[in-house]
Amino acid sequence: MEGSSSSSAIFYDFLDRMRNPASLDLVRSIKSFIVSFSFYAANPENDGKKVQEFYTTMEDAIRDHPLWAGATDQEVDCAMEGLEKYVMTKLFSRTFSSTPEDVKIDLETSQKIHLLQTFLKPEHLDIPAVLRNEASWLLAEKELQKINAFKAPREKLLCVMNCCKVINNLLLNASMSENHVLAGADDFLPVLIYVMIKANPPQLHSNLKFIQLYRRQTKLVSEAAYYLTNLVSAKTFIFELNAKSLSIDEIEFEESMQAARMTNKETEKEATPTLEERTTSQGQTDPGPSARSHDKETSGASNYPYMDKEAGDLTIGDVERLLSVYKQVVTKYTGLCTAVKHLSLSRTEPHVTNLEARNVFLKQPEKTGKNSDQRVGE
Repeated sequence: MEGSSSSSAIFYDFLDRMRNPASLDLVRSIKSFIVSFSFYAANPENDGKKVQEFYTTMEDAIRDHPLWAGATDQEVDCAMEGLEKYVMTKLFSRTFSSTPEDVKIDLETSQKIHLLQTFLKPEHLDIPAVLRNEASWLLAEKELQKINAFKAPREKLLCVMNCCKVINNLLLNASMSENHVLAGADDFLPVLIYVMIKANPPQLHSNLKFIQLYRRQTKLVSEAAYYLTNLVSAKTFIFELNAKSLSIDEIEFEESMQAARMTNKETEKEATPTLEERTTSQGQTDPGPSARSHDKETSGASNYPYMDKEAGDLTIGDVERLLSVYKQVVTKYTGLCTAVKHLSLSRTEPHVTNLEARNVFLKQPEKTGKNSDQRVGE
């Protein structure tokens, strides 16, 4: 499977070149583009067009730049790969799952897959017995589940391709060892759908949309385009799936879905303690299982366990804990302000006996590098 080692090498080579004083004009263009995104409201389609146009402009600039004088097409391509990763990592929080609609589709897709996992079998998708290889399916699932661990479009696309290559190898092996006549997408897509349901990768819709919008269009061709198109088709199939989409009796399908929903409700009910259960003997309210897990993760390192969390990570059970933490912060802040104010009033000038030394310190110039605005890696 293709890994991220080559991607890392390309990226760090790009950063090294950007630290060269001769690249100052490129660095300024890159930083200016990144800053400009904060001036506009999120609009995925328009944002994607802006990024693609920037890629084109920067590729021309790199080809004409002295640092790449005499560079081969492959070397320029590597520079562009580094540029894409740098820019999209910086813009990730602004461009990934940037609309309420994306968040809604992600949640609905994940919930539906969770229900299907409880009863869907390979035969419901008409997957031939010769293609039912649990080991290969598991490997493909693991590759697909990695997609949310990366921020660069290229690395997310590699997860897609690695997943699809595992499935493709399974089909090829079956055709050779079992004399199975390959049926193209008729074999490939059902297996991919089943693998996707088993994997249930987080934020599937947003990840695929992110790749489509922000991966360089010159790279979404041939094999990459074929595999990505199949994944988008599989996601759409699952999102719209009903009894008629499967080889299953409609009544059986509805009963299975309803049973899965009831099981989920019971599980959620058991996992959520009542108010009485969450009220401690000290009169304080226990924050619930989600907040307790936060406390375990931070294990005393911080009293503010939500610092590294995103809005989508929070649950209803976190509200009480968040309010408590907010009150602590405000109380400590106001107390600190009062203490500082009193300290300032109580301080007397005789405590500073060496005024000449103070003046020397205040006149010390700040240390600034000539190229401080050039550090693209920061």
